[in-house]
Amino acid sequence: MDPVSGVVVYLLMWWWVFLMSLPFGVRAEAEPEAGHAPSAPARPMLWRKVGASTVIAGVLTAIINWIINAQIISLGPIVG
Repeated sequence: MDPVSGVVVYLLMWWWVFLMSLPFGVRAEAEPEAGHAPSAPARPMLWRKVGASTVIAGVLTAIINWIINAQIISLGPIVG
């Protein structure tokens, strides 16, 4: 996989993993302040989710890169 494709695959994996991780561990506040949505999370733990998404996306990108380089899935007939 060339570097540009690798970056694109990594960014797509990162966003997919990050968006899937957002609901985990979220608890709504018992008594929200006036003007706040009652479903707004008390502690969303975004930095923890960003870190986990970075690591998981890196592993998934490495696996995808290996699958493409080992030609387990070949895109040759489709592309060229």
